[in-house]
Amino acid sequence: MNARQSILDKLYQTRDLADFIPTKAEAPKLPTWNDQQKLEKFTQMISAVNGEVHSCEKNNWPHKLLEIAQQNKLGNLLHAPQTEWGAVLAAYFQATEHQLELLEYPQSIDEEGFKEKLFFSIDAAFTGSIGAIAETGTLIVWPNQHEPRLMSLVPPVHFCILEKEKIWNTFAELIENAGWQKGLPNNALLISGPSKTADIEQTLAYGAHGPSQLIVLVV
Repeated sequence: MNARQSILDKLYQTRDLADFIPTKAEAPKLPTWNDQQKLEKFTQMISAVNGEVHSCEKNNWPHKLLEIAQQNKLGNLLHAPQTEWGAVLAAYFQATEHQLELLEYPQSIDEEGFKEKLFFSIDAAFTGSIGAIAETGTLIVWPNQHEPRLMSLVPPVHFCILEKEKIWNTFAELIENAGWQKGLPNNALLISGPSKTADIEQTLAYGAHGPSQLIVLVV
């Protein structure tokens, strides 16, 4: 018998192998917050990483968006009028006097001059969301042909609208209720605050790989 086997034999003799067989793990107890608690938890978590949350009514959120844009001295705003929320925003801007230029995302990123404008001249973009996760303060954005990924990635400021009744307790609850266990979406984005990095000298900087401001309008 070699030394290795001798050591193993001694170990096996000192403990009953049954002690090493894991028992069936109990499922973790998940939070079950009510609607108000979910909103408060979401706000707490996303605010902790520099996200902004503004509560609005469904009939006045464009006014709030315009007010915030003016406070931040934004010159223009990219939106998608083909979407439900984008159409509401467009209608409000048509009926209101303001200095903010409302821009439409073109059918193609390759449209003449748009790519340069997107990267160097557009101050902010507005998109919808399909919900949020309270436990982690995470927005769920689902890009499509009208609101492509670039809208929530390139402009320095990202406005996003969230319906408060679509806040789930946890990611697990989202997967179950949205039916994601049957087929995951191919392009869902989970956004937990503005873009940030501390790669250089461990100094936290915002906007390194995406928007430096994330503004959530909760309706």
